[in-house]
Amino acid sequence: MTTLLVGLPAALPHAEPLATATAAAPAVAAPPSPPRLARREQKALADRIERLAERILREAGGSGMAIAIVQDDAVLLERGFGVTDVGSGEKVDTDTVFRLASLSKAFAGTVAAMLAQEGALQWDARIVDHLPAFKLRNIHSAQTLSVEDILSHRVGLPYNTFDRLLEQDEPYPLLVAKLGEIDPVCEAGECYGYQNIAFSLIGDMVFATTGDFYTHQVEKRIFHPLGMYTATYGRDGLEASARWARPHIRRNGRWTPVRPKETYYRIPPAAGVNASVHDLSLWMRAHLGQAPEVMDRALLDTVHAPLVATPGELGGSAWRRERLRDAHYALGWRIYDYAGHTLVYHGGAVQGYRAVMGLLPERGFGMVVLWNSESGVPGGLLATALDQVLKLPQRDWVQLDHQTPRGRLR
Repeated sequence: MTTLLVGLPAALPHAEPLATATAAAPAVAAPPSPPRLARREQKALADRIERLAERILREAGGSGMAIAIVQDDAVLLERGFGVTDVGSGEKVDTDTVFRLASLSKAFAGTVAAMLAQEGALQWDARIVDHLPAFKLRNIHSAQTLSVEDILSHRVGLPYNTFDRLLEQDEPYPLLVAKLGEIDPVCEAGECYGYQNIAFSLIGDMVFATTGDFYTHQVEKRIFHPLGMYTATYGRDGLEASARWARPHIRRNGRWTPVRPKETYYRIPPAAGVNASVHDLSLWMRAHLGQAPEVMDRALLDTVHAPLVATPGELGGSAWRRERLRDAHYALGWRIYDYAGHTLVYHGGAVQGYRAVMGLLPERGFGMVVLWNSESGVPGGLLATALDQVLKLPQRDWVQLDHQTPRGRLR
């Protein structure tokens, strides 16, 4: 565990007042910073999450998990649990690489914001101006669809358009070419519909505007400056890692390792990143403002700004139904009102892997949970931690005592 203290610069000496000044302006007190967890509260939180994680793996019968918890620039917990492969028994550690699935989308929004700050890419840039072959059935939408629209899922298409064809090994370029065959649900920019294929157009836009591959831009601008040295793209990158978690699926009542599927790796902006929990500890702290030389406050404000309402997010899991008051999508991030507090969030799921990440910017708090199975149970760890940080009434979000009819964890 590493704890880093961040100091403030010494105050500069005041200049002499002008002779013509009549009176000094009254000092305005800065608004109080929302409370942080005290040292003993930090330890209590980390200990509780560790105990729950160990119990989940013990009762679920195996595979692995990795968790990082940060507050400002301090690491409260960074640890691996269980195994990378139930066959080999290799232990998960903080450098074990997991597949991130849709947590990859935040990297797309962030690298686009970096290019926008430099003037290389504009948020209102029309896709068709850079990709003239691009088509939608709604001609007006095809002519107006912008970079900001694709990163916030405002393309006007039905949810998850062509994901099933991607899973059947249809190539990404052919699927993009077929987007023009789909009946729209609204004009571009006017409604939300979660996408993977259309979202990945940002990779084509990055290449069109920089002449460089999207994945290289992310590596150069994010992975390397933040010190995310185990982060990679693609199945080859995952399997070349010194230590990586194999995906596990249920087979005959047991978690069984399988080879990672290639399909969603073919759309790097939407689902292509691999990283360890140590890498993501650095990534979270950067999004909490602790790496301004890489991601400054203006950039963070841009990528975290809610752009489109996503009311469907208010249902589903128990913690969403009880805690969420509002939900939006920003640029590669979900923005929730979690019991009156802003939660910057995303989840990820692909065969054999699951992931959740949440940030409370006002509290300088972040947590990520990665696991290499398809159980939904570990997802409750994040809400458990959020409640403790915000001092909300405790609920059993993990529900280890609520098993399926077959007597095993979900």
